[in-house]
Amino acid sequence: MAQTVCVLLDDATMSQLAGIAGDRSRPLKHILRARIVLLSGKRLTVQEVARQAGVSRPAVWRWQQRFAEEGVEGLLRDKTRPPGTPPHSTRTVAEVLALTCSEPPDEVTHWTGRALAKRVGISLRAVQRIWEAHRLQPHRVRTFKRSHDPAFAAKVEDVVGLYMDPPAHAVVLSIDEKSQIQALERTRPDRPLGPGHPASQTHDYTRHGTTTLFAALDVLHGTVLGRCMQRHRHGEFIRFLNAVEAAVPAGKVIHVVLDNYGSHKHPKVRAWLARHPRWTFHFTPTSASWLNAVEGFFSTLTRRRLQRGTFTGVVDLQAAIKRYIAEHNSSARPFVWTKPAAAIFNALNRATEPSV
Repeated sequence: MAQTVCVLLDDATMSQLAGIAGDRSRPLKHILRARIVLLSGKRLTVQEVARQAGVSRPAVWRWQQRFAEEGVEGLLRDKTRPPGTPPHSTRTVAEVLALTCSEPPDEVTHWTGRALAKRVGISLRAVQRIWEAHRLQPHRVRTFKRSHDPAFAAKVEDVVGLYMDPPAHAVVLSIDEKSQIQALERTRPDRPLGPGHPASQTHDYTRHGTTTLFAALDVLHGTVLGRCMQRHRHGEFIRFLNAVEAAVPAGKVIHVVLDNYGSHKHPKVRAWLARHPRWTFHFTPTSASWLNAVEGFFSTLTRRRLQRGTFTGVVDLQAAIKRYIAEHNSSARPFVWTKPAAAIFNALNRATEPSV
């Protein structure tokens, strides 16, 4: 492209272009085009206009030509461009969706983008765009487990009722133990995060023993009382209950949510409950540990402190856990349960039953 027009500006047009070039609220591309035409009106060479405007010479020729054909309005409007690739037909999209939601051929378990693109005869990126538009993710799978506890409904209503409408003048605690926490020491120092590469650590490690964390989450305040012990038998569980008993102010009724682990129902634990009448246990249904609020704390502890941690021994591991609990309690917030029991039952009723 070469210069084929001579830009001549009258006073009105020059004033209008100067207003556009000096208006900071306008898009930068409009300001730049107005400057190109203003500089061209001064009879400067194309090379000089390009230098002062900070653009290429073809850009100067393009906007000179556009101004000559369409005036100032042509500078403020972009030309529409036809799409490089026409969108796929509704039939093709429907075929991709139907295949994605069906069983793949041969011995594979799910469709991949490349396999589906080859089957339909379109590009991989086209398949990915269709999946994104319809929120399909065949590479992901989520696990679930359904409780077959005969008292499932009654237990769910009991536990959810404690969370959403706790009794007055009472303490609601969620208690559980996280067993077999390993004190792992990496054989090499971790490599920190940097531009272009994630943090990394060695795959091999040295084991220095294990510990068990007993934790009680105060639902009303969000604080956690934790004790690390070597084992998780009924004896250690009773010792932890004694620690909780000493920490809760006298006169407060204590409601405890816990799972069906054997040590929680041991005869000696039941005898301990009989000696402490202000305590009441509320057991979650079998295979429904998601109802136990302290499990969320255990998950956060694992992801944010234990999973990437390196510990020289059990004592080091226990000290790290205690520090984490102290930091958690310094900014604790009440635990809030938002889904009523009826909503849980409705969601379970929508799930398909297994074929026998």
